[in-house]
Parts: sequence; C-alpha cells; structure tokens
Amino acid sequence: MAERQVQNLVDTLAERLGRSVVLDDTEVNLLVASRHYGDADEQRVRAVLQRDVGGAAIGHILGQDVAHWTSPGVVPAREDLGMKSRLCHPIRRQGRLLGLLLVIDEDQSMTPQEIEEVVRTGEDIGAILYGEQLSQDEHRRDQEAAVVELLTGDTARPETAVRTLDRLGVLRHGAHVTVTAVTLDDRAVAVETTVAELALRVATAGASRSRPAYTASAVLSTRGVLLQTWENNPTWERLREQATELRDAVGSVLGHSACAIAGVGGVHAGLHEAHRAYDEALVALRAAQRVARLDGLALADELGALDLVLRLPETELTPARVPEPLRRLRCQDPHGQLLETLRCFLDLAGSRPATAEALHIHRTTLYYRLDRIEQITGLSLDDGSNRLLLHLGVHVLEVVG
Repeated sequence: MAERQVQNLVDTLAERLGRSVVLDDTEVNLLVASRHYGDADEQRVRAVLQRDVGGAAIGHILGQDVAHWTSPGVVPAREDLGMKSRLCHPIRRQGRLLGLLLVIDEDQSMTPQEIEEVVRTGEDIGAILYGEQLSQDEHRRDQEAAVVELLTGDTARPETAVRTLDRLGVLRHGAHVTVTAVTLDDRAVAVETTVAELALRVATAGASRSRPAYTASAVLSTRGVLLQTWENNPTWERLREQATELRDAVGSVLGHSACAIAGVGGVHAGLHEAHRAYDEALVALRAAQRVARLDGLALADELGALDLVLRLPETELTPARVPEPLRRLRCQDPHGQLLETLRCFLDLAGSRPATAEALHIHRTTLYYRLDRIEQITGLSLDDGSNRLLLHLGVHVLEVVG
C-alpha cells in the first residue's frame, strides 16, 4: 500500500511539472520513477531499465553533499555519465534523511512555484517513508546485531544469532562460511565519517544482491563486512574477484581520491566458525594496509608467516623489531638488490638453482650476492636458525617498511 501511495504522489508531481521525476533512497538506489516526459537522459534510462543507478552516478550525487542539504538544490550535469542537470530535494522527517526526490531540469528553468510543489510532495512522501524506515531500521539493527554476535564471539549461544539471520531471510546455513572486510585506506584523502559509512553500506549491500552465496552485510566501526555462507567451497580466485569488486564499488561512490582496501578470511565449516573467519579477515585487512606488494587486497590463505608478524600489537611493529643483522644489510644495500636476493632465497627454502632461475641471474652472480649477505649480516645461511631469523626479519621489515 505504501509503495502504491508513493508512486501516485510521484506520478502526480511529474504530470503537474511535465518533467520526469524519480525517488531514490538515501543510498541513491531507485525506489520509484514516473513515466518519461521527453526529457530522459542515459542515466535515467539505465536506472529505470536496470534498476541500477551505477556507482559513478551515486558518487556524483553524493559528492554534492546532498546528505546534508535541508532544502532543494541543483545536481549539475555530467556529460560523461549521460546525465542532465537535476533538481534534488532531500526528504527529511524529524531531522532524518529519508530519500531524494529528483526532477530532471536540464536548463534549470523550474520556477519557484514548481520548486514549492516539489517540496510539498516531498512532505507527503516523507510522512509515508518515515513509517517504512522505522521498520527497515529495525530489520537492519537486528541483522547487524546478529552479525556482530557471530563475528566477535560476543555470545555464548550463537544459535540465537543464526536464527535471527534466518528469520530475516538474509542468510541460510551452508557448508562453508567466509568473511570479507573492506575499509578506507588510512593514506587516502580524508573522508567524512558519515559519507564513508554510506559508501561502505552501498558497496556491501550491492555485493549482497549480486552474489550467489547467502550474504549478511553490516558496517562495523569503520569496516564494511560481508558474512557469507556457501553450499560449494568457493575458490580463492572467486573470493579475490569479489573483494576487488567491493573495493571498486566503494571507490566508485567516493571517487578516486579515496582508496579502499580489503581483507578476506579463510574458508571455514559452518556459521559457528564465522568468528575465526572474521579474525583472519582483520589480519588480512591489516596486511593490505601495511604490505605494499599486496596492493590493497590480502587473502588470509596467502599470508604465510606474515600472519604471525601482523598479530603483534601495533606498538611492537616498529623498525626496532627488525633484527640488527638485517638492518645492517639494508643500510649497505641502498638499491635493495641484496635484500631482494635474500627474500627470494629464503622463500625458495635455500635452493640456489631455483633462486638463480627466479631472479634470472647466473649462479656465479648469486653466489657472490649470498657471500656479501653473509659478510654484512655476520650470519651463515647454511644455519637453519639464522635463516629463520632472517626470514621472519624480512617479513617484519616488509610490514614496518
């Protein structure tokens, strides 16, 4: 009934104005659209036909700071998106943003009387949306509370949280469970907290709709989280692809000035292991932030010894934790050639032929470099304890680098 009432209000407004009108939710997802009035652009056609506004368009609209508007304003055109100028009226009730009423206004010719008509319609729609959102808020709160319980292990009876997610229809039992976490890179341009949270919600909600796995999404602190169950064991390639899409979705909303990073926990058996998958996802997220070669995306299964290093307290992850012999090597190896050789040699279990092949160098060159490493560090590479110290040290260096 509520949807029909809102549709009637939007259709009536569009007919009075003789312009195309849409109602979006606070995350710029299409809720209701009027018929065309000869002014449709590529963006509107996409939104209506595909029910998908697109991350770039969402980012453009949110980039005008519409979430904080209290009166109608103009969202400028974007030719590259096939998007004409729009009048945007933020629908609010008791201070809460409930939706965005957008009217195509290519030449910005709407009169004050027409804009007032938009505002009056927005008030009527707001009264309807307010009741709807109270119900949706309860749904979201229940979902996120259940997700928090499962992921953080804050409940002695996880069955209650599992039943809640099952009741809400967002998650089902599956043979396997995974957790993917995404957040903004600390080194990115500062983004307001509310805008960052909105971007994380848009991205995780989008992943929830598009994936074959059963998914419950939540925003915990500064992280967007996907808790998923799978009937078939998902491949690491599939999880990496999904995490990449999640990062891209956040970046698309916020623009390229903000960079998202992602971490994927291991694949575990059943929802009762969700807290383990989440713990691993957080370590992987830390690796994505600190280890440059991972390029902002880390999978727990690929961390190896880095997992041990990254579980040290933040106060311990300083250059002082790098073994002294390795610090000497770094000081006397300004181009990093010896360090790269050592890392490769240790990763390949001390195999000289394999190391020479991997580095594309002659064995004589490799032997010379290994001799120099031993001279500088004062450690024999034939000693297993020395190799263990240096290998862990290389990982520490990579993390604190």
